[in-house]
Formats: sequence, C-alpha cells, structure tokens
Amino acid sequence: MTHATDTAAPAWEDLLTSALLGTDRRPLPTAAGKEPPLALLDAAALHTVRRRAALTPAAAGEPVAVAPADDRPPLPAAAHRRLAILLADRSGPAPSGGRRGSAPDLTELLPQWLAAANQRRLRAPSVLLPALLDAARARTDLRPQTLEFAGARGLWLARLNPEWKYVLRGTSGGAALPDVRDAEAVRTLWEEGLFAERVGLLGTVRASDPAAARTLLAGTWSQERAEDRLMFLDSLREGLGAADEEFLEEALSDRSRNVRGVAAELLSALPTSRFAARMADRATSCVGMDRTGDGSGIVVEAPHECDAAMQRDGIVAKPPAGRGERSWWFGQLVESAPLGAWPGRLGGRSARDIVALPVSDGWGEELHGAWCRAAIRQGDAEWARALLGSPSVPPDSGPGTASLAERAKLLAILPDAERAEWVAEFVSAHGLSEAFQLLGVCVVPWSGVLGRAVVDALDIARDAGSYPWSFSGVMGLAERCLDPGEANRLEVLTTTPEEAEGATPGAAGYWSEAFQRLVGTLRLRAAMLAELGGE
Repeated sequence: MTHATDTAAPAWEDLLTSALLGTDRRPLPTAAGKEPPLALLDAAALHTVRRRAALTPAAAGEPVAVAPADDRPPLPAAAHRRLAILLADRSGPAPSGGRRGSAPDLTELLPQWLAAANQRRLRAPSVLLPALLDAARARTDLRPQTLEFAGARGLWLARLNPEWKYVLRGTSGGAALPDVRDAEAVRTLWEEGLFAERVGLLGTVRASDPAAARTLLAGTWSQERAEDRLMFLDSLREGLGAADEEFLEEALSDRSRNVRGVAAELLSALPTSRFAARMADRATSCVGMDRTGDGSGIVVEAPHECDAAMQRDGIVAKPPAGRGERSWWFGQLVESAPLGAWPGRLGGRSARDIVALPVSDGWGEELHGAWCRAAIRQGDAEWARALLGSPSVPPDSGPGTASLAERAKLLAILPDAERAEWVAEFVSAHGLSEAFQLLGVCVVPWSGVLGRAVVDALDIARDAGSYPWSFSGVMGLAERCLDPGEANRLEVLTTTPEEAEGATPGAAGYWSEAFQRLVGTLRLRAAMLAELGGE
C-alpha cells in the first residue's frame, strides 16, 4: 500500500541536512501540523524502513576459522589484573613544565612486563588481546614483544581487523612458515611467497641449516630486485662463517653499490677470507713505524687513488661533503682490514701498545676511528679494551676514540660484567653528563656496582644543587634498569633536602619527587615480577 503523502516525502539527504543544521534553520517542507523535530524523526523512521526493505539479501560470507590453540601456561590472576591496568593507562606524555610528579610511569613499565612474560613463555589472555594489539599499533617499540606474547591467536585476531594489519607485516606476511625439513614446501614458499614471507623463511632456514639457506638464495639471486638482494644478503649476518665467502665474493660484483657494500662489510668480518687479505695488504702498505728519530711512532701515507679493484672491494670513491678523498679512502681500507694484521706490521706490539703509539701529521684521529670501526665489525674484545682505555681518563684525552657513540659500540663487545664495571668507573670519575649512551648498552638489570655508581652520582648532583631536568634521561634509565631490590636502600633519598646556596630554585623538591618516583617504580617492578611467578 502507498500513502498519498509518500510522493512528497523529503529525500534522505534533506533529512540529514535538517538534522545537522537544525529544523529552525532548515525546516522540512512536509512538517505541516507537526512539531518540526517530531516531523523529522517520523520522516527518518519512515525512510529507514524503506531503505531496509529495499536491501537485496547478500550471500553469507565464509565462517571465521576457529582460533588456534595456545598451549602456553596461562597468566596468574594477579598478573592478568596487572596487565589490564597497564593497558588501560595509556595517558600519553608527562605533563607540561618538565615535572613528572612522584607516581611511576605505567606506560614505561609495559615493555618490561611483556619482556618478563615472554621470558616465562606465558599465554596472553584472550580477553586482553584487542587492547594489547591496539597498544602496539600506537607504539612501535611494543610490537616485537607484543607479537611474541600474542602468539598465534593474536595473528588470527589481527586478520579480522584492518587496523591491526601491522601484525601481518611483522609475522612473515601472516602465514605460517613450513617445516624447514620439508624441502618442497620451503622451495614453493621461496619461489611464490610474498617478500615478508621469504625474508622470514630465509632467516628460519639460515638458523637451522646455513648451507641450505645459501643454496636457496643463490638459486634466485640473479632474478631478485636490488632492494630485495640487499635485505636477503643482510640475513647472512646470523651465523656468518667461512662457508659464506664464495657467495659474498660473487656479491662484490653486484650491480647495486649498496649490495656490494654489505658484501664487503660481511667479508671484512671473516679475517681469513681472501677479501681480508687484500684489504690487509692495502691498509698495511699505508701505515708503518716512523723510522726517523727514536722510531717509536706511527707514520701514515694515505692512498693517492681509488682504483677499480678497490672499488670492486667496496671502497666508495666519492667522499662525503667536507671530507678529503685520501683520508676517506684510508679510513675505509683500515676499517676493512683484519686487526690481526697490525701487530706484525708494527713491531709485534699488542693492541694496547699499538693504540698508545703517537701518530704523525695529525692522522691519529682517522686511524683510531677506523680501528674502532674494525673492532666493532670484527667483535674483537682485545682491541675494544685498547681503544676504550682507562675509564678514569677523560674521553677527549684517552688513547682511542673520544666519540661516545663509538665507545658505546666498543663496550657492547665486552662481557656483561666487564662492561658494567667499566661504565661504573666512568660514572664515578666523570659523573653522568656523558654517560647516557654508555649506560644504554649495559645489561638489565644493572649490576650492583653500576647501580650504586649511578645512584651515588645522582645524589652528588642533587647535593650540589645541579639543574635537575638535565638528569631526567638518566633518571628514566634508572627507573627501567636498576635492580628492583635496591628500592629500600634508596628510600633515604626521597626526603626533600634544604635548598643549597646558589641552587636552582625548586630543585630540591624536584629531586625528591624524582627519587620517590624511582623508588615507587622499582617496587612496582618487583611486584610485577612476583606476580608473574618468580624472582
């Protein structure tokens, strides 16, 4: 049946306009005898029925697959509640004005909670998976730990929501990798899979059978795009060995300069390779003992040209802006040469004695910097110790490098305990103003000796009336890295001391808040670990 008034009914777009602007500003033409708002609602109801009645039934979609099983043990109830609290508190950055107050920052505790849960191989609660995936969507630093914790169920759920597509990018394209022992399945995925799937497959095969991964890569190498070849070649860093030399030598002739550069870098980490021998010959021909005077110094004669053979071996001919050609070529040669070549060239001296030798004509910084890069690339702890020197010596007058970034990389080569002791001595001697990068490479939680050195340095800075905001970065590191067992010992620092003469106004109160937050965070971390079932 059709009503006589239907032909004059307003269009749906007119109803929307009246609803947005108001019936006073945009009255309905068919509202005679009715209050305009009521007329709008009646017309909208009528249109809604019409629109629904006119819909064509759609074919039913495929039913959603059942979520996969997860046989990891469940979270303890207390840990479940803690995770819900951490996920609910996504309050964003600290308040303006530079002060964070005395309460722990829960957003900084979530990564530590996830790491601890993954270490114990606990299962993510299904009810919290959406909030967990949302949190990792907003914070890329959470993604690796989140993907591991969410497991196969998190991947299953992410396929149902486009907003969580980052999960599919981070898990080999969202597909399960085949058993590496199934050669046919591996070959099929390698030849037909998406790029992310192939990268994940190559890494998995490499971890199980390096030779099989190399064979897989060699089979399609000439057909790969340059940017893909670069990514695939980089996967050889894991488990790099002498058996990779032939493949890497061939990659030195690649069409892409970036691929050639990575191949040269990997070969330089193989001290017995033919590449290393070529670089040793070139580098040692540029460096020798100074035969004038008492012969106790080093003289440098940098290369005068960058020939085709050097360029094939990864030496970049054109220097960056502001850099001289000869020093640029020289630095590349030395950093690519095996460090074992230098004692024989320089009088049989040890690494420590070689680094202590004076270098003529201002070449010392260039030579030492290249040796640093070589030690980092080759993971040589003896040379790292020599180039770091004593932690009590000021960085700009030490035997090796003054660069804190390079020092941090050298420290990363040393065993955990030795690294912590070196940084603790550095902090005790020089304070915290230059220690942030060095602290960042120390294993967490910090050792007792390192933790005490950092807290003592913070206490000294507070007593000296130092500007407190300049230490906020180190204080944040301490909250994340100090051993939670130190909380009780630090309680005494939470009181507000008297303002020292000449101190920054309000600094004492800030320091008190900062130490209260530190103690509160450590206690919260201890509680989190206990809730997860250990420590």
